[in-house]
Amino acid sequence: MDSINQFFSSLFGPAVNQVFFGNTILTYSISVVLFILFLIIILIIDHILLKKLEKIAAKTDNPIDDFIVGLVEKNIFPLFYYGGFYLATRNLTLSEMLNKVVNGLGVVILAVFAIRFFSSGLKYWLLNYVFKEDKRKERATIKGLFPVFNTVIWAIGIIFLLDNLGFNISAVIAGLGIGGIAIALAAQNILGDLFSYFCMLFDHPFVIGDFIIIGDYMGTVEKIGIKTTRIRSLSGEQIVFPNTDLTGSRIRNYKRMENRRIVFTFGVTYETPLDKLQKIPEIVKNVAESIDKIQFDRAHFAKYGDFSLNFEVVYIVLNSDYNLYMDIQQEINYKLFEQFSKENIEFAYPTQTLFVKKEGN
Repeated sequence: MDSINQFFSSLFGPAVNQVFFGNTILTYSISVVLFILFLIIILIIDHILLKKLEKIAAKTDNPIDDFIVGLVEKNIFPLFYYGGFYLATRNLTLSEMLNKVVNGLGVVILAVFAIRFFSSGLKYWLLNYVFKEDKRKERATIKGLFPVFNTVIWAIGIIFLLDNLGFNISAVIAGLGIGGIAIALAAQNILGDLFSYFCMLFDHPFVIGDFIIIGDYMGTVEKIGIKTTRIRSLSGEQIVFPNTDLTGSRIRNYKRMENRRIVFTFGVTYETPLDKLQKIPEIVKNVAESIDKIQFDRAHFAKYGDFSLNFEVVYIVLNSDYNLYMDIQQEINYKLFEQFSKENIEFAYPTQTLFVKKEGN
């Protein structure tokens, strides 16, 4: 180092040996040059080595190599920038305070990237090895718990970080305990929603994409949050429910319907002859059995109405799709209308018959 100082002193003159804040101009210059060299080397490695590794990983079917390359690029490679800065400052004579700042900054950066590295690795391991694609409900649960996992990992990491920075961890933990009790008392509703969130995650009454009905409200689940759950109604607006409302309500989940049991009624006029009435159940049965994707159950003359003879029909749609059900019901209505027209059977509609009795004089 002395020979380098003598070389630059002879080249640029004695001005480079002027001292500012404990270091000469020459020392500062050498540190800057070293940092620039480190940056150039890091950028070369980034644009040559990492890009090549990304191309190799993209050609393979195994996703783990893509994950490892991405993990290195996002959580390990950025540490090299600080490493270059740290090594460049070792050439400088720093005050005790600045030296602590540089070392402390290094500990903080290392801790942040270590926490991110561990969190990403845990998420990948859980989703790709513990809860694979065939475990749909378990994957939905574990994805919902990721914010909790991240909070715990960051809390533990920050505690270790504070310990390495010289803070009294026992006092910090004790303070957090007292503060936690106070927060719990002040936020009972929020904690109630949080516990309801965990209940929904583990019990799976519904998942995102399910069509549900809660009381007078219905819609498709868009998001299950820690405090609220949001559904998109049929008319387009978003409805937000506190989680405690959902765990305390009766929920009808239509997405999990495997088939639909349909009951519908119709009426014919009182003037319909008995032989025609007796034909109607058989007509309805033949119509229903001529349509695919349904299973006919029964058709009966159910009761005498105010202005009609009422029949009740039951069939099962072997699919949960609502539009399919409506198409089938429409086809049944068309065919019944056609068959009744052929048999001269009239559908009833609200009518009144007035009988006038004429008394003789």
